Amino acid sequence: MFNFEKLEAWQRAVDFADLVYATTRGFPREEVFGLAMQMRRAAVSVSSNLAEGSSRSSRADFARFTEIVTGSLFEVISQCVIANRQGLLSEKDFLSAYEAAEKLGRMLNGLRTSLLS
Repeated sequence: MFNFEKLEAWQRAVDFADLVYATTRGFPREEVFGLAMQMRRAAVSVSSNLAEGSSRSSRADFARFTEIVTGSLFEVISQCVIANRQGLLSEKDFLSAYEAAEKLGRMLNGLRTSLLS
């Protein structure tokens, strides 16, 4: 097992990516290579950058990666807002993604704080 797999934040990030994939499966065909793909890539980026950051030799470098991860998380939420407003994402699915992102965001903030202390 790799060290990053032990991080609860990484585990939740993978769950978040699963959620984004599930909610974008219902998007119309013309959005598969549009908004759905952008949302999926940003969601996958969250766990990927956590894994990469955990390999850095300094805590400050890892903390920087948690900032990048948070940016990707915010990107997905912005895209969820657009998808919801365009009628591509139901209110229920939007709220589910939003709540999951809030929890993950708090977890990332705690991780970043602990890395810098």
